[in-house]
Parts: sequence; structure tokens; C-alpha cells
Amino acid sequence: MTEPLLDAAQFRRVFACLPTGVTVITAYSAGRPFGMAANSVTSVSLDPPLVLFCPARASETWPVIREAGAFCINVMAGHHEDTTRRFAAKGVDRFADVRWTDRDTGPVLEAAAAWIECRLMDEHDAGDHTIVVARVVAVEAGDETVDALIFHRGAYSAFPTTI
Repeated sequence: MTEPLLDAAQFRRVFACLPTGVTVITAYSAGRPFGMAANSVTSVSLDPPLVLFCPARASETWPVIREAGAFCINVMAGHHEDTTRRFAAKGVDRFADVRWTDRDTGPVLEAAAAWIECRLMDEHDAGDHTIVVARVVAVEAGDETVDALIFHRGAYSAFPTTI
């Protein structure tokens, strides 16, 4: 049976209906911090603790983070829209005017809702993206009253901690 071709715009429109959390993946290379925005992060396993995310194959930052072998997933808070946009942009100093704390795996961005420290485990080709599987080595949640930043229908929004 031949699979029907899907319209890429319709595919994107349908998946825009699914709210996603917004993160910034950070690491160190040659003594400098590197980072990129990602919204395809999910937990995979509790035993062992595993997560995955999916950087674009065209990403210029993922190869640098891959080479580091360890990274920190910063779960962005509702007030981090501008910071997240900076980490999604090309050709800018992504860490300019961003306060962060040093961790073994990568910088923890100030006032992040949570952070997840990881060691790279495996990668799988997946179309125009790569599925990255990582072992979680440390986790920490920030202020529980901070709203999480989400991306939904092409826009950023804060997900309220209380409804």
C-alpha cells in the first residue's frame, strides 16, 4: 500500500495545536558556553532515567554540544520569551546579557523553571531531525510558583501554575 503524501503546511498546522514546553539546551566547548532553543524534549524512561530531544539536522549548534558529550536542559519560565528567541536566532551572541550559573554539564540559566543535566547516550536519524537520547545525571526544579513557557499555535505563552 502506498502512503499518501502529506501537505507539509497542513502537517505543521495540525501539530501547532499541540502545546510544547520550551527549553534551552546548553553545554561548554573550548571553555565557552553554547546553547540552543529546543521544544521537542520528553522523558523516555525512569529506570534508567532517560530523556530525548530532536535538533534539526541543519543545526550549527548541535554538533558543538554533541562533541561536549554532556549538556543541560533548561526548562524555560514564562518570562523567558526574549531569552528563548535569542537562543533560537543565528548569528548572535546567545549568552549576551543572560545570567547563568556554572554546572558540570552546561550553564543553568537564571530563573529557569527547572534543569536537567545529561550525558549523551545515543542518536538516531529521523528525517530532517536527529533523535538524541541522553542519560539524566542530575535534576533540579526552581521556584514552583514560576509559570512554564510553552509554544502553541505559533506563539509563546506562559502555562499557569494554578488554574
